[in-house]
Amino acid sequence: MRQGLLHLVIGVILASVATGCAAPQSAVGSIPSGLESTLTASTADNAVPVAYSIPDVTRAAITPPGFISFCVRFPDQCLVTPNAPTKIAMTATTWQMLQRVNSSVNDAIWPEEDERHYGRAEFWTIPTDGYGDCEDYALTKRKALIDAGLSASALRIAVVVTPHDARHAVLTVATDRGDFVLDNLRNDVVAWNATGFAWVERQDPNRAMGWVSLEEPAVLMAANGINIPVAAVPTAKIAVASVESAGNSTAN
Repeated sequence: MRQGLLHLVIGVILASVATGCAAPQSAVGSIPSGLESTLTASTADNAVPVAYSIPDVTRAAITPPGFISFCVRFPDQCLVTPNAPTKIAMTATTWQMLQRVNSSVNDAIWPEEDERHYGRAEFWTIPTDGYGDCEDYALTKRKALIDAGLSASALRIAVVVTPHDARHAVLTVATDRGDFVLDNLRNDVVAWNATGFAWVERQDPNRAMGWVSLEEPAVLMAANGINIPVAAVPTAKIAVASVESAGNSTAN
């Protein structure tokens, strides 16, 4: 009896760690000092942001069960095209698209937990009824950007922990000017290391249902600004969200 109760408690703890989303009212935390103005400026029509890239890591992580179920139901969303670009060229047009998709999907979906919505702890989907949780926001944004012509391999769902210790999922976009986050907790698109998140895992761009661990020293260092920014930004700048003129930028 005691052993059975122990197993039940362990199961509940594991389920609580592996599932759930941060509530929209739980903001992702304060923006690091000195970045507020550059994050605001980065929304200008003629501006292209520059950020750090999430380091390339290869240690496999356990694929979230909700994602496996999603891929069974939406196989077209989980395809990996050989030699597909794993980064997109960040232009002013692309930057505006990311902001537009992020805010429009946030407005179109009302937050509702899977347990209440579907009667199960986890159900990843692209909602059609206007309700969803964090994974659903991220998957909907990912589909919209794929439909707009961006490479699926550069659009990767990530699992994070917010500063409020809530498990959460977001869409990351890997670009030639760093990695950015589309999140249902905020309408502005920000650099991944300006979120305050602890990074757990994200999709592997080279394996259809593969995920890689982000709980690596290189990722932790980059999240704290110990990295070489893309686009040869001077190391004197912590280039979490510095902005350069689109006219001076070149796409590789």
